[in-house]
Amino acid sequence: MNEQDPREERVEPVFRNGTITIVGILLAFSLGFITHWAANPIPWQTYHLIAVLPILVGIALQIRALAILLDIKSLQRSIHDRASRIFIAGLILAA
Repeated sequence: MNEQDPREERVEPVFRNGTITIVGILLAFSLGFITHWAANPIPWQTYHLIAVLPILVGIALQIRALAILLDIKSLQRSIHDRASRIFIAGLILAA
């Protein structure tokens, strides 16, 4: 649909704000986890990359979802749903 189509379904601003809040909180936990792991005094091994790469990709997807949600266009249902799917994918990878 066109951006200016008045019939396009919209997300309530309060619902969008709640989504932004939860995405921000879970992103902070993910970043805190990877920061804590990186600060661990035990030396890194190459096999740690098997675990760290999906976590970093997941964090990148969570950041992308937050960036999409912070844009005012995310009040459009299709954009909001796309950001939610990206966030869930990032969350699964980080978990």
